[in-house]
Amino acid sequence: MHAVYELVSANQADAKGAGVQTMCRVLGISSSGYYDWLKRLPSRRTMDNAVLIERIRQVHADSDATYGMPRVRAALQQQGEQVSRKRVARLMRTHAMRGVSRRRSFTVTTERNVRARPAPDLVNRRFYARGPNELWVADMTYVPTWAGFVYLAVVLDAFSRKVVGWAMGEQMTATLVVSALNMALHTRKPESVIHHSDQGSQYTSLAFGQRCREMGVRPSMGTVGDAYDNAMAESFFATLECELIARRSWPSKAQARTALFTWIEGWYNPRRLHSSLGYRSPNEFERSHEHAQAGDKHGLPTAAVSSSQTPPAAVDNPASASPIA
Repeated sequence: MHAVYELVSANQADAKGAGVQTMCRVLGISSSGYYDWLKRLPSRRTMDNAVLIERIRQVHADSDATYGMPRVRAALQQQGEQVSRKRVARLMRTHAMRGVSRRRSFTVTTERNVRARPAPDLVNRRFYARGPNELWVADMTYVPTWAGFVYLAVVLDAFSRKVVGWAMGEQMTATLVVSALNMALHTRKPESVIHHSDQGSQYTSLAFGQRCREMGVRPSMGTVGDAYDNAMAESFFATLECELIARRSWPSKAQARTALFTWIEGWYNPRRLHSSLGYRSPNEFERSHEHAQAGDKHGLPTAAVSSSQTPPAAVDNPASASPIA
């Protein structure tokens, strides 16, 4: 019977089609039955929502179930789907989809060498840059596995939040932070960049200081145990913890290393959307900046890419460990 009703409905879509009464009589069905069938059909809004929820599911799954409503909506808009915040929020709530929001408690891992002389603080909590390779921020964290800890050192570009250097090891050594710095130097080739960190013994070591002098890097250091003085790095690690570390466990250190590499190079840098970057990934944000710079050189009108960054005063509070925007 369903197929017969569909035939009547298709006929009504044709301007030259016969009337409902005529079609029903010819096909041997009642017109009241046809109209009852029409009432039971899902509305256009219901069908649109069914399509939209599948797109939302895909975006949410692609983020490893880390995106909440704002980033899901931004991803949909980038795909050409213009949809309101309320509608996305309602559909995600109805279908039990939510992003990660667990806050990271600030843990002091800094061990200061009291005999070492720290570099001056050239940043003063103003984590802002007008272009790439003006200001880098660096820090270390530990990642638990069943076989012990893996230590991760990173260097972030304050302009784009991109991880430009990283290194992993089984001890928190000067070699680890020098390796992360060397990767950043090799891939970015900066001129007189500021490298900001805490006063950990690894960063005040002779080896690290010598490498900075050799490469023209200007070291900058905040105080010991104050998360505000290295807010951007702390915010990055809060994101890493709530999106990866707190949701996984690894039997071996090798598995943890692979997961960290995949998260940084396969997700965070190329794909993760940042509200402070206009809901773009670090890589995309830098590409936009490069295109804008190229347009300026040729006298073409361009948008001010850096204006979409979060102002210094709005950097996430690391003491409350909110994830990086």
